[in-house]
Amino acid sequence: MTRRQHIRNIVLIVIAALIGGTWYLLTPDTAQVPLADLQGTNPKLVTARQEKFPTINISKIVRWQDDAMPVPAKGLAVNAFAKDLDHPRWMHQLPNGDVIVAESTQPAREASGLGDKIAKQIIKRANGTSVSANRITLLRDADGDGVAEFRSVLLSGLNSPFGMQLVGNTLYVANTDALMAFPYTAGDTRIATPGKKVVDLPAGPPNNHWARNVIADAKGEKLFITIGSNSNIAEGGMDREKDRAMIKEYDLKTGAMITYAYGLRNPNGLDFNPISGTLWTTVNERDMLGSDGPPDYLATVDFGQFYGWPFTYWGGIEDRRVPQTRPDLKQYTKRPDYALGPHVAALGLAFNRSDALGPQWRNGAFIGLHGSWNRSPASGYQVIFVPFNARGFPVRDAKPIEVLGGFLNGKGEAQGRPAGVMVDRQGSLLVADDSGNAIWRLTATTPQKLALTRR
Repeated sequence: MTRRQHIRNIVLIVIAALIGGTWYLLTPDTAQVPLADLQGTNPKLVTARQEKFPTINISKIVRWQDDAMPVPAKGLAVNAFAKDLDHPRWMHQLPNGDVIVAESTQPAREASGLGDKIAKQIIKRANGTSVSANRITLLRDADGDGVAEFRSVLLSGLNSPFGMQLVGNTLYVANTDALMAFPYTAGDTRIATPGKKVVDLPAGPPNNHWARNVIADAKGEKLFITIGSNSNIAEGGMDREKDRAMIKEYDLKTGAMITYAYGLRNPNGLDFNPISGTLWTTVNERDMLGSDGPPDYLATVDFGQFYGWPFTYWGGIEDRRVPQTRPDLKQYTKRPDYALGPHVAALGLAFNRSDALGPQWRNGAFIGLHGSWNRSPASGYQVIFVPFNARGFPVRDAKPIEVLGGFLNGKGEAQGRPAGVMVDRQGSLLVADDSGNAIWRLTATTPQKLALTRR
């Protein structure tokens, strides 16, 4: 089947669904394995069920009505740190306690054909919007009551910003097409000075997997930047995937940028493990291999390591849809450390460095699962906790624990979708809900002794 025929078939199926008034395909691929079996350090990797047409199961976004809020785990309480934002996607805390949030979504894309037009509508329905606010908003909780009573537009006129990192007096912002640098002085609520482009980042059309995260090492000498693939499995050709599906390292002293790790289809969250100092990332795996298809994952980011995309997944399982032009890479392909479940859309990643939430959450990672649009039944739509052992790795055979749920209502509609997560200076967990247009704050119902571990 040619690519054109494939797109035509997808379009016909989607149009038929639209005429019927639903975005749920009449014959989707349905999960056959319990979700828990597809999670953890030793997931069950089922035989791929290649889909001719993608399963489309988009949860309608209805947002939080009245005083509705997500549901925290036992022993935790939730409140709205900030509401009435415009697609809050990612967060970063400044040294004075201010929280900055990127209000952003995928940049406008040219629809070159009917297939692209349909894809654009799918993205709009899944995200709840197709227009990016393109700004970074500063939130300040001056009285320490857990609610930001002051907000200000710190930066505007950006291009689908995502990751942010303050190093010294410079705020680095990862636009979809460039890493930018802005001067920052402690206490600033507005940056009027034009930013300086540090380095271009690939953003050629259609620019799928547009989000670029950035994090600095402990010494503030190097930046690590995530760049997702431009497609599902390089179906448009590898020439359109140049410098994509990888994590780059940028040296702030020399200006040199190198490929740090590659073969990562869509890496998003980045954080350093406070025990080992190792960099970890969350990655979204490939689509159209069934509702039990390859799980999204959590993995260490090792220098020079290849993670399989697009040729293989999960340590060397061949994707038969992809021409195997690099068999030499197979034996060197790294297996992910922890399966998060298929199509959960893993985004935010934050290791806990505090006792403030209670001892059960002390050693491990919080992860925001944005939620599936192509799985039956839906998966994700929650914030989870992955327990780690004293050596700095996920506990063997441990399953993820839900920390914040209730994002889907009883009708399967999305009241919100968690994206970025962050542990603030008080040890509270902040969750950016980009479809609910809020930032949620989790605290312990019983006050805990605060002890932070710095990396």
